[in-house]
Amino acid sequence: MKQAMKPAWNPEDSPIWIDNESGMMPVEYKVLVKLDPVEEKTKGGIIITEERKERDQMAGTEGTLVAIGGNAFSDWSGLIPRKGNRVLISKYAGQTPKAGDTKDLYRFCNDKDIIAVIQ
Repeated sequence: MKQAMKPAWNPEDSPIWIDNESGMMPVEYKVLVKLDPVEEKTKGGIIITEERKERDQMAGTEGTLVAIGGNAFSDWSGLIPRKGNRVLISKYAGQTPKAGDTKDLYRFCNDKDIIAVIQ
């Protein structure tokens, strides 16, 4: 009878997994950013269509850094973004996967795609 293979690491035992509700962990030079939600209505009260909201979400550039890959920021000097920082990322950078049942929108991108830390 074959034994079940154990994972290389248990996410629940890892301190880097704390407060990451997405169920996803970046590797290498990747980071995971939780994008800010897109407005449902304009300031004038016009309801935004689903197509427009989806397009605005894909172009989203602000969010919160929720997870960092093992080699991310290893070659940086100066200000290094940390988990929990609000960041500005390049428009259309990276991949936007679906994260389980949550309605939150996440984006995997390279560490170099972070262009600023928002104070």
